Amino acid sequence: MNHLPLIIKREYLTKVKNKSFIIMTFLSPLIFITFIAVVGYLTQLNNDKVKVVSILDDSGLVSKVFKSTEHTSYNNLKGMSVDEAKALVQESEGYGLLYISRDSEGPIKSKNVTFYSEESPSITLISEIENKIQTELTLQNRIKEGIDVEKLEGSKVQIEINQESFKGEKTSKVDSVVKLIFGGAAGYLLFMFIIIYGNMIMRSVIEEKTSRIIEVIISSVKPVQLMLGKIIGTSLAGITQFVIWIIFGALLMTVASFVLGIDMAQMQTPQQQIMEQAMESPEINNQIQNIVSAFFHLPLLNLIMAFIMFFIGGYLLYSSLYAAIGAAVDNETDTQQFMLPILMPLILAVYIGIFTVIEDPHGTVSTVFSFIPFTSPVVMLMRIPFGVPVWQQIVSLIILIGTFMFTVWFAAKIYRVGILMYGKKPSYKELIKWIKY
Repeated sequence: MNHLPLIIKREYLTKVKNKSFIIMTFLSPLIFITFIAVVGYLTQLNNDKVKVVSILDDSGLVSKVFKSTEHTSYNNLKGMSVDEAKALVQESEGYGLLYISRDSEGPIKSKNVTFYSEESPSITLISEIENKIQTELTLQNRIKEGIDVEKLEGSKVQIEINQESFKGEKTSKVDSVVKLIFGGAAGYLLFMFIIIYGNMIMRSVIEEKTSRIIEVIISSVKPVQLMLGKIIGTSLAGITQFVIWIIFGALLMTVASFVLGIDMAQMQTPQQQIMEQAMESPEINNQIQNIVSAFFHLPLLNLIMAFIMFFIGGYLLYSSLYAAIGAAVDNETDTQQFMLPILMPLILAVYIGIFTVIEDPHGTVSTVFSFIPFTSPVVMLMRIPFGVPVWQQIVSLIILIGTFMFTVWFAAKIYRVGILMYGKKPSYKELIKWIKY
């Protein structure tokens, strides 16, 4: 009789009814959203404070370029020494003093510009002041040299190379970046899912083994069915937890925005203001349009189907290995000697995807590792946005499924003996013996 559905149901219900599972399912998004809300609230309070910066420009060249903004107020000082200005700023508890001295030897240099403050100033503010001074002094130098600034700006030429395949498909640098982000996100999600829920499967096996419940269960259930039931049941519990996180997180975000009286989507920071100013540029808007266009030009149907298949195949492959490790040991401390061979292919796949796929998605290294079953779920997902032939995807998937079936058989051999072994730390040599039984 096939007991697999019953095992899946039992494993799923055991997980979702577990107190620690329930607590972490609701506590994790609560902690995360609370952290975001507190940071956002404190950031908003910090932004309400206006920075008063005094300027003493003995050169008389750049003070005019400083205009007060919502978060920064500039106060020009005249007719006093730098010591008097410093004392005045300290008495008024101003944010700082920008002092620009004269230079009899020539144009203003870095040594002529100093910012005095009680504490370390904001990096954003210092960068903004530097840009204003550099822009103004550069403009004045060009005018002084008799350079027609308007003609100089008009003479600039920007070139964006048009990219097109021999089949007539047009692409761009933006397309490549969007494809890399999409593929990288898919690969990283699989990597994290395997790490989190693979460990959950391993711990579940260890708990049942140490509690000796497994001896009763194994009397009426085949080891391979028990192992697959644990893998599928835990996976469904993980998906349930993931969905609850999304729904509960969105609800908490709404409540936090209402209670704290802040709109997180519209929360302003100095960095966001700089971004908003940049958004007003026609060039930036054009880049955004290119990004949106590049996203919709992705093979979305192929990506979704491939993500589902490779995600499931890769997760089942590694989960069976985690289950075998859980059956081979008595506690989590003993798992460390077996974890490295499992984690290394995953880490290698991520590095291959980041450092190789981005440069040459169809090169030998990228192609080879997209067929190796222990790295293909990550590498192939990163390659597909760049246009992988369907036959390569099918072959890679067949190899992955075949390896999974072999791994299940291999892991079931260890599982069958390991779940009944207790009080002994197995070595790699003993694991090989278990496989031969």
